Amino acid sequence: MRATVRKPTQPVPSSNVGARVDALKWPQITEELDAHGCALLKRLLTPDECRAIASLYPDDAHFRSRIVMSRHGFGRGEYKYFSYPLPELIAGLRPLIYARLKDVADRWNEAMGINIRYPDRHEAFLKRCHDAGQTRPTPLLLQYEAGDYNCLHQDLYGEHVFPLQVAILLSEPGRDFTGGEFVLTEQRPRMQSRAEVMPLAQGDGVVFAVHYRPVQGTRGTYRVNMRHGVSRIRSGRRHTLGVIFHDSK
Repeated sequence: MRATVRKPTQPVPSSNVGARVDALKWPQITEELDAHGCALLKRLLTPDECRAIASLYPDDAHFRSRIVMSRHGFGRGEYKYFSYPLPELIAGLRPLIYARLKDVADRWNEAMGINIRYPDRHEAFLKRCHDAGQTRPTPLLLQYEAGDYNCLHQDLYGEHVFPLQVAILLSEPGRDFTGGEFVLTEQRPRMQSRAEVMPLAQGDGVVFAVHYRPVQGTRGTYRVNMRHGVSRIRSGRRHTLGVIFHDSK
């Protein structure tokens, strides 16, 4: 008997995700990034898109690797890195959001004295990564069960790093899971660290600093070190889409 070949599931195609990105209040988002190192992207994905992306998790045909956090001291839970070609919706989101964040990234680097600027098109930035041997895609799908959590960390994968990234909550708080808040910490020079908790609804994204952000002090601009993580899941299951703009070695 001939075996049936299962065709991998694809996310719900979205013809208006670009319009949704364009409709976000980018001047306000930029102000929040400058002030806090993070900002909310409301209703970036629809509930159907969220469920469709989350449903990909069991199908390894979409992914290049699976990471069990407890094996590496990252926390508890697991995640999978997508392989190229990325699912259509994720492949479309990456350059759309990059284009909106590119000027912020350039301005932050200038303020921090970092002599790196970014091309207008995400495709050109990926070529820079790939020419340096960073060829593996970094968008990832995270899955948490009750009791799981993600330790504070930074997503640095090589020499070339885009200083902002996005996490999108795919599950519905209160229905699919409880707990599991997105947390950022800011390590300020000669001061105690500051924590920020981002309340996310299903389909909301949070854009935040990967590593450093500039802060204006009394003696000029200094670099603040940022880390992010997820608090303990109290019940249920939580899925998140991570959109990182640089690729990995």
